[in-house]
Amino acid sequence: MSLPRIAPASLHTPGFAHYSLAWSPFHNTRLALASSANFGLVGNGRLHLVSVHPGPNGSHAITLDKYYETQDGLYDIAWSEIHENQLVTASGDGSIRLWDVMLNDYPIRAWQEHTREVFSVDWSNIKKDTFASSSWDGLIKLWLPERPHSVLTMQAHQSCVYQALFSPHQPDMLASCSTDGTVKIFDLRTQSYAPTGGVAPNAGFNTPLTAAALTIPASTTEVLTIDWNKYRPFVLASAGVDKLAKVWDCRMIKVGEVGQVGGQCETQFLGHEYAVRKVQWSPHRPDVLATASYDMTCRVWTTDPAVGRGQLSYIHDSHTEFVVGCGWSIYEEGTLASCSWDGRLNIFWP
Repeated sequence: MSLPRIAPASLHTPGFAHYSLAWSPFHNTRLALASSANFGLVGNGRLHLVSVHPGPNGSHAITLDKYYETQDGLYDIAWSEIHENQLVTASGDGSIRLWDVMLNDYPIRAWQEHTREVFSVDWSNIKKDTFASSSWDGLIKLWLPERPHSVLTMQAHQSCVYQALFSPHQPDMLASCSTDGTVKIFDLRTQSYAPTGGVAPNAGFNTPLTAAALTIPASTTEVLTIDWNKYRPFVLASAGVDKLAKVWDCRMIKVGEVGQVGGQCETQFLGHEYAVRKVQWSPHRPDVLATASYDMTCRVWTTDPAVGRGQLSYIHDSHTEFVVGCGWSIYEEGTLASCSWDGRLNIFWP
């Protein structure tokens, strides 16, 4: 006999559409939310800090601990890997801010180098003193929290870079995705990425567009999201406007006219009705992937490379607007959170 499913927990923050969520790498009950007024089109933003509390009979409650107001909408968030109370946010005004949750008012540091919206930030879990940002200006920048300027700037794509993520296996490997339909992988050990001292806003800006170690032609439309598999070092997932999530084996490489091109698609996930806005691999299993979509659902899939197609195992359809973020709990296996333009954070157990 199967056990009854635990009822989802939910928190509503009226007036603010959620864009991204992140579980703390230090506290198993703490999350942060990057949010924007007016669906992120115009107006201010908020950084929400919330806690999850177990209750009787397997129930859970979510409480809002505090929030910070920002002058522009927030699109992404990443916890520090070296300081349990610090995190960075990506803003629509091109700024990046470092916050300390023990302080009540203002960020402890701010950077303003990107010329367009900053759409993603990612903190390396190997080089724990480094984080990356990507922007609609086509650039990826690397940062050290104590430095006043970025330590490296890369012209990764000719158009918007939706996401840039460090590999959880290789400290100098970075992947990105863009409106140009490609996923690119960069090896930061190559000479062209050698930092030039980090003393100017565009330090290290000497990287041509063709310097990617691998370019994957992932879609004929925009690729909105990527994630590295936590157990298979050269495998990542991508998804976007074509409504498909795909799993790529990045070891399949051939030499093309503009560098190395390749990547073998070993699995596809068919089922979302609109664009897929977020993919995230489980930190506990190599074959489980979560996706969030504009079709107002968050879905969980299991991969089977032998048949070349993912198997749908769960649909969470409680949201009433675009679901743009999802994230697995690092500490509690099988716990998944989703956030949406409906101003709700949901936590559930698929």
